[in-house]
Formats: sequence, structure tokens, C-alpha cells
Amino acid sequence: MIIDIHGHYTTAPKSLEAWRNRQIASLGNPAEAPKVSELNISDDELRESIETNQLRLMKERGLDLTVFSPRASFMAHHIGDFETSSTWAAICNELCYRVSQLFPEHFVPAAMLPQSPGVDVATCIPELVKCVEQYGNVAINLNPDPSGGHWTSPPLSDRSWYPIYEKMVEYDIPAMIHVSTSCNACFHTTGAHYLNADTTAFMQCLTSDLFKDFPTLRFVIPHGGGAVPYHWGRFRGLAQEMKKPSIEENLLKNIFFDTCVYHQPGIDLLTQVIPVDNILFASEMIGAVRGIDPKTGHYFDDTKRYVEAASIDPDQRYKIYEGNARRVYPRLDATLQAQGR
Repeated sequence: MIIDIHGHYTTAPKSLEAWRNRQIASLGNPAEAPKVSELNISDDELRESIETNQLRLMKERGLDLTVFSPRASFMAHHIGDFETSSTWAAICNELCYRVSQLFPEHFVPAAMLPQSPGVDVATCIPELVKCVEQYGNVAINLNPDPSGGHWTSPPLSDRSWYPIYEKMVEYDIPAMIHVSTSCNACFHTTGAHYLNADTTAFMQCLTSDLFKDFPTLRFVIPHGGGAVPYHWGRFRGLAQEMKKPSIEENLLKNIFFDTCVYHQPGIDLLTQVIPVDNILFASEMIGAVRGIDPKTGHYFDDTKRYVEAASIDPDQRYKIYEGNARRVYPRLDATLQAQGR
């Protein structure tokens, strides 16, 4: 089985974006805010949006299952207040849940949280609980920078994040550390902000003792870990200078990386530097990079081709494709076992 642990609902019906635009336009005048009941998306619309996009490409590329969450750039936690984010998160999470019910063999949901700058993250817990207990979510996406590129929140090691971590440990779910849209002109959303955040999250963990407090907490750092694999020696050296335990000892029981790296040399580097036990297959299909690479004639985000061509043995390839996902996402494994897979 090939499990893609990084999928977003980037192809949702246009009425979702139209509703969101109305919500944003009404921020200065709450009386004009659209009601949730005004958003009507039928099962047929959901089916069409998935069958002609993600599911079509999954079948073409030989992928079996996607861990499916709301569109990352749409989270936009910096817009409005907590109530704005709460309503928006609930809508988006419900749609991903409905997709998982329509296509249970191909999609399993992961939740966005209703984060808001300067607001206690404990306010996100009711949505997290609902998504796990009612929707069967197997993970969450955690935004380390709800400000949208200004980094006004404390680092992930700060105790203010602990209420979320406590729930993650209780439910035995990982968090993908994933920022949203950048509203800072200095940082392009997908070309800079995402990769900056991946690297920053890793460094925040390296400089802290977070995993001493939460030894079973698990983070997935997407997009191949940003700069981390490329500068592995730098991070090892910094840990040494700070008198920290080695990265392997201190972080690799808790931090994992995905394969959303869109060329062969990048995947080769990832598999040579990062232990295979810490790499999970992913493509972020129909995401940041949607075009065809003129050098190969294939889609940039067809990451299975790169994993197939990497210099790893079949057992290692199995771990990347399936084994590691079942281990890092225990609720996903339980869902698959319940399906007889």
C-alpha cells in the first residue's frame, strides 16, 4: 500500500471560496456575515471535485490512500479573530470528513485548528476533540505562525502550546507543522514561508527540551524538512556547541519528514541524510507546484517516481510508503485494520 500523508483539499467547489470571501468582507460589519447554513455543497459536487482531480491522479500514479486536510493556504489564521477561524475551521474540517465518508478506501481526514494570533491555543481543543472523536481524524495540522509571516507567537517549545500537546498525546496523534498564507511581502507563501517554517520548527525543537516533557509527542515536518537535510551538518554542529544530545538521540524519536521534494536529487539527498525510519511518503498533490517538469516530462509533484528511483532497498521503500505512516499515525493504522487492510 502507498499512503500519501500530505494531501490538502485544494480542489473544493468554488462556492467554498465564495463563502469565505463573504466572511472576510464582513469582518468590519458582523451583521453582514454569511451564515454557515448558506453554504450548500452537495455530495455530487464533492465527488466531482475529487474524482476528476486527486483521485484521478492517485489512480494514475498508483497511490492508495491520502491523509486529507483543509487547504493550507486557506487556513489564513491571521484573518479576523478566533470566532472567524473557529467557524471557518469547522466548515473546512467537515468537508474533509465528508470526502472521507464518500471515499473511505482512499481518504482519511486530518484537521486544521481554529488558531488565531494572540489567542490561547487551548481554545482550539473543542474542534480537535470533535474531529478525532466524531470525524475519525488521524492527525492535526499545527500552524507555528498564526500571524501569517510575522512570527508573533512563542516558539513551539513554549508552555503556551502544551494544552494542544497534551491532547495529542492523549489521542496518540501526530501534528504536521504547517503554516498558512504569508501576509508579509518579504516571504512568498509557498516558496519561502513554508520552507522557512519547516526549518524554524526543527530549530525550535533542537534548542529546547520539549520532548523530555512529551516523550511520545510526534511532529511531521513537511516539504522534506525545508533546509534541514541539506544543512544536517550545521544542525549537528549547533547541537554539539549548545551541549545538547545528538540530533539522532534528541529529536529523531519524535520528528519525521515527508517526501514533498520535487526533484530526484532532493529525494536522493533526503534518503541519504535522514534515516529511512523518519521519512514518510507524501506528494501534496495539486498543491504548491502543479506543473510538468520539462526536464522529465512528468509532474513535479509525482514524488512516487523519485522514491522508486532512489537508491534504497525494498524494505526501506516499504517503510517510506506504508510502514512508517502506520507507526507514526496509529489511528490511521487502526482505521486500515478495521477495513481489513
